[in-house]
Amino acid sequence: DEADGYIHFSTLAQVRETAAKHFAGDDGLYILAFEADDLGEALKWEPSRGGALFPHLYGPLRLADVRWSRPLPLGLGGHIFPDDMT
Repeated sequence: DEADGYIHFSTLAQVRETAAKHFAGDDGLYILAFEADDLGEALKWEPSRGGALFPHLYGPLRLADVRWSRPLPLGLGGHIFPDDMT
């Protein structure tokens, strides 16, 4: 997000709500997984309006840091997340 100066991330516990809130109805999405420790000091944990901590990356997103990526298809009830997401 160039306007904010960082890349918004969500944790495993947050990602379904994030998708529903900000990407409802969007097709052609992918979900990418990262290990927080691999992103180093560029990853900052900051409170949202509700007080939950969300990770934000203040630096480049390197392809080498992607642990896995998968399509995030859109079904009748919303996005269909992979069963083996960890």
